[in-house]
Amino acid sequence: MSDLEARLADLAAQGKTTTYGALARDMGWRVADLTTALERLMEQDAAAGTPQRAALLEGRLSGGLPAQGFFLKLAELGIHPEDPAAYTAETRQRLFR
Repeated sequence: MSDLEARLADLAAQGKTTTYGALARDMGWRVADLTTALERLMEQDAAAGTPQRAALLEGRLSGGLPAQGFFLKLAELGIHPEDPAAYTAETRQRLFR
């Protein structure tokens, strides 16, 4: 398990979310490097049919939802939630279990 996967698993176990910037700072990464790693993780989660762990991240100005890039990547992966807020809430609940 990578450091990123371990951090996301810890967030899920605690029933928490965090911002991209906070996680990048905690890991000593640039936000751009974090988002690249998250996109790879999203590809893995989509291929495995598992909840999107990247849904645990919040955009600074997105009202508690992941940043727009998260939803663009979902679309690229063929995942088109009718209600993005409901999708992330459901996904987070599945991850928090």
